[in-house]
Amino acid sequence: MSTDNNPKSCCTPTAVREASTPVEAPLVYTPGLAPNRATIPLPGGTFLMGTNYERGFPADGEGPVRPVSLSAFDIDTYPVTNADFAAFIAATNYRTEAEVFGWSFVFWSHIPEERFEEVVEDTVAMTPWWCKVPGATWNHPEGPGSDVKDRQNHPVVHVSWNDAAAYAAWAGRALPTEAQWEYAARGGLEQKLYPWGDELTPKGRHLCNIWQGQFPREDTAEDGYAGSCPVDSFPPNGYGLYSVTGNVWEWCADWFGTTFSTSQDPVGPPVGEAKVMKGGSFLCHASYCNRYRVAARTSNTPDSSASNIGFRCVGKAHPRIV
Repeated sequence: MSTDNNPKSCCTPTAVREASTPVEAPLVYTPGLAPNRATIPLPGGTFLMGTNYERGFPADGEGPVRPVSLSAFDIDTYPVTNADFAAFIAATNYRTEAEVFGWSFVFWSHIPEERFEEVVEDTVAMTPWWCKVPGATWNHPEGPGSDVKDRQNHPVVHVSWNDAAAYAAWAGRALPTEAQWEYAARGGLEQKLYPWGDELTPKGRHLCNIWQGQFPREDTAEDGYAGSCPVDSFPPNGYGLYSVTGNVWEWCADWFGTTFSTSQDPVGPPVGEAKVMKGGSFLCHASYCNRYRVAARTSNTPDSSASNIGFRCVGKAHPRIV
């Protein structure tokens, strides 16, 4: 196995896949098959995107702050769950890229110690907490012997961007542009660090699922969770969206870039090597990766998957995005 030297692999590891059977092409939507998921209509408008936050990651292209205008759209209230994704698989017999390639990345402390040597094939050199686990898939998130029977309302993980796009096509929807995602995640607040304001734990209250303790050795789970959690575990933002901070990273439609357009409905660069991800995950910690801020961003290749990457959809197609 190999990975690239992505400096953001603390957030999500980047896979260098060996040549294999290509993933199935995006599916044609068949009315009536997709689950009836809760969505929130948003009127669009102009908002201030990005941040000049001094403790951010300038190399990620978090700034500069710029006005961005969006047309009206609707967005999923929750990330796509294991139950939602199971309906997609049952209707289509789709195989995810983790299944096609035979492995995915799992965070080391989520693998039972007594099974570690048995299930882990390799680790990432610079970030050994990421383990290559053969058989790790959306429905076997820690590899063979694990399942999602008691995690039906958790966000689906081990889905690549290509997998997420295939689900969205089947559901007659699309992945959000980065601008749509950030506009929705801000919940109507302007230039705040988090969907609820500038304080991470107001009055000591945890409002998202991120890492507490010493990363990567000890997660004290003060917020109640040491891995993913149900998508409705914490209060929604001002627009009614749940789980936009922490829990799992969410794929966006855009190719990753650090030069931005302030035009109406920006869609990112026309080509690229990696896709934008937003929101942070249960592994983010202030000492190492505080990318759980609304304006923070990272990226990964479209065929990469891990135990902390998921997605949600929007209701407007984006024909300029490939």
